Amino acid sequence: MDAAELRATQAPIKERYKTDPKAALITLKAKGSIENDGIACKVETGRALAVAGLHPASGGSGLELCSGDMLLEALVACAGVTLKSVATAIEAPLKSGHVFAEGDLDFRGTLGVDKEAAVGFDSIRLRFEVETDAPQDKLDLLLKLTERYCVVYQTIKNGPKVSVEMKRV
Repeated sequence: MDAAELRATQAPIKERYKTDPKAALITLKAKGSIENDGIACKVETGRALAVAGLHPASGGSGLELCSGDMLLEALVACAGVTLKSVATAIEAPLKSGHVFAEGDLDFRGTLGVDKEAAVGFDSIRLRFEVETDAPQDKLDLLLKLTERYCVVYQTIKNGPKVSVEMKRV
């Protein structure tokens, strides 16, 4: 897909959202099941079934996916797709590239060993390594726009309102 095809594909969608802002409001959903053996949760990804479990640093076997890894994987996936889309739109051809996400955790927090230790990521780093002949000003714009339009990155960075509830069924 080139820039013209991308614009042509997105133009009617953008126009619809301009004329009907409510049409742009979508609720994404995730679902999991805890009806299995072990300390794990089966997550329906829409394409496959993923089983998440405890990280080995908190007593897990390492056989299931760690939800922290899944968060970083979602960030990499979203950032990679956004990077490619923006590169296409601004005509900054990428020959190849990689997206990396790293996050620092202190498992004393999640295990309740130290009440002062944070539960969750203390920091997350996202890095792009690209092979391109695009000039530096295009790369600077590519990074700026990828950061601006990456849904997962912006969600992590800006911390949306979150609520939680429990119901007896």
